[in-house]
Amino acid sequence: MRKIEAVIKPFKLEEVKEALVEAGIEGMTISEVKGYGRQQGHTELYRGAEYVVEFIPKVKIEIVVSSEEFATTAINIIKETAHTGKIGDGKIFVSEISNVVRIRTGEEDTEAL
Repeated sequence: MRKIEAVIKPFKLEEVKEALVEAGIEGMTISEVKGYGRQQGHTELYRGAEYVVEFIPKVKIEIVVSSEEFATTAINIIKETAHTGKIGDGKIFVSEISNVVRIRTGEEDTEAL
């Protein structure tokens, strides 16, 4: 099992979600997060005053899949649909999951997904 965490631009969320569901990847957790990478934030103008936005709003998608095939599919979908070609498109992190337990039923591992 693999866990895929993707941090993307908020306006790309719906497009990414629809593409994942179309590929059969339905379970996901979405969080609104803030952060920065190489761009180190940016400057904005509000009512004539300039201020620095250090942490940029992003969306974090977390998906756990049962196989390497689903992981590869999810990664490719996120790469393609979240891509704008501009700085701040985001990152994808992949890690190994050793155990999953569904709290309601006690099912474990792939049955819990």
